[in-house]
Amino acid sequence: MFLKQKFSSYEEFRSGFNLEIPENFNFAFDVMDKLAKEKQDEIAMIHVDDAKVRREYSYAYFARESSKLANALAKQGLKKGDRVMIVLYRRVEFWTTMLALHKLGAVAVPSPALLTAKDISFRVNFAKIKAVVVDESITARIDEIKSECPSLDIFIVAGNAPNSTWKELDEIVAKESENFSPSSKVGGNDTLLIFFSSGTTGLPKMVEHDHNYPLGHLVTGMYWHDLEPGDIHLTVADTGWGKAVWGKFYGQWMSGAIVFVYDFRGKFSPSDLLGVISEHKISTFCAPPTVYRFLVREDLTKYDLSSLRHCTTAGELLNESVFEAWKSALGIPLYEGYGQTETTLQIATFPFMKPKPGSIGKPTPGWDIVLLNDEGEEVLPGEEGEICVRLKDGRPVGLFLGYMDEPDKTAKVIKDGVYHTGDKAWMDEDGYFWFLGRVDDLIKSSGYRIGPFEVESALITHPAVVEAAVTGVPDPVRGQAVKATIVLASGYEPSEELTKDIQNHVKKVTAPYKYPRIVEYVKELPKTISGKIKRAEIRAKDMEKYK
Repeated sequence: MFLKQKFSSYEEFRSGFNLEIPENFNFAFDVMDKLAKEKQDEIAMIHVDDAKVRREYSYAYFARESSKLANALAKQGLKKGDRVMIVLYRRVEFWTTMLALHKLGAVAVPSPALLTAKDISFRVNFAKIKAVVVDESITARIDEIKSECPSLDIFIVAGNAPNSTWKELDEIVAKESENFSPSSKVGGNDTLLIFFSSGTTGLPKMVEHDHNYPLGHLVTGMYWHDLEPGDIHLTVADTGWGKAVWGKFYGQWMSGAIVFVYDFRGKFSPSDLLGVISEHKISTFCAPPTVYRFLVREDLTKYDLSSLRHCTTAGELLNESVFEAWKSALGIPLYEGYGQTETTLQIATFPFMKPKPGSIGKPTPGWDIVLLNDEGEEVLPGEEGEICVRLKDGRPVGLFLGYMDEPDKTAKVIKDGVYHTGDKAWMDEDGYFWFLGRVDDLIKSSGYRIGPFEVESALITHPAVVEAAVTGVPDPVRGQAVKATIVLASGYEPSEELTKDIQNHVKKVTAPYKYPRIVEYVKELPKTISGKIKRAEIRAKDMEKYK
């Protein structure tokens, strides 16, 4: 299918990697159906549900069931270009539904189960959703808002139908043909899917990707995750977010690896996750730093993790203590990466590179990454700048088409032949990038520019701190003062003494000028449904409090 080229250095990888885009590429037909012919009953997925029941699914299964579902959805009235919201947790039906929509040419809109009825109503109307395919636990929320969503016409449930509005997925596919042929060509530049952005600074935007987008994840799976045929790969991600297709879909199957799915429900349990990794002999693993922070607090010697050979992380800053604790316990470093909902992997530390704790690595082949200052000039090593992608030599595979139905917002980030990520970083003398945070999150205090992630990373190494959000508040002398909003660990209570201890701790861990002069204790931080901290909401409240 796709042969993995071997590289001994980053320089060789950067210059030697070449990705050819097949004409009218369609992942469902050109990858999964071909794999089904070549590998037949070989395992494509290992699925472990919340009760720890293990099931195995072959490539032939996904090819067959996605074709049957595509036929069924076409009979329901779904056609090329129609938009379909999917809320299926980590049920295997998520994968068959996505593949069916790819074959049909309908546009998938993966969505998290945490959405409220109000959230669903907004997204359905904003995206003009025609159909929903949801878990049975979600149907009540859809029923609550369907009368205010005129575009919504088709209702499919995985599980039991609560009323006559709903069609059960198993029932509509039962007698369908195992072969599917689209009525028109589907692939290439046609719209494949829409991700809603996390909405940390406002209403979420519709991020549009085409059918070539999966090819951008070949590097994600084959090189960043370092996958070989037969590897068992686990990425901790909910299917409602882009990270699911980063880590448990396109790149993994193009690499010939087995996608491992742990469909836990409710609160994340580090001990359960470690037990699953041990029992099912996971080869490669990817999770956000928050998950690793919880894992290293466990007694790792209680688990047989000898099957793990490569581990990656992305999504937020990785503090050095977690990196060292994981490496010390397992003998495996953590390889960081950086990308966005709007892109595939832009910057990463690859297996043939020496990881630097806290660095997101170097640019991925095909991505012309540059750091620009406020005047649009390239900055020198050691200077901070906005992470930008130059497009003069063409758009990299995996870059989004734009914010659907919002050309003005697209024009704000793609201008003068450059895509502006809105993220700040600096590059060291070795060419490694160091993430600082969102442009809007940077704090300007007494002439210093302070990234919130740096301070948060220092804060969470204090035993009293479970979570922290760092923002800037107005200060008549400094312009802005650094403020920390903190969630305390069990057994700790707010006090002036604790505040001083936390402040002194930060002064020791990072540059003293970065310490939080204001500390506020809260029971929980405001977050998006994807779990990202809403610093903008904290800043808005502080503007009233400290103006």
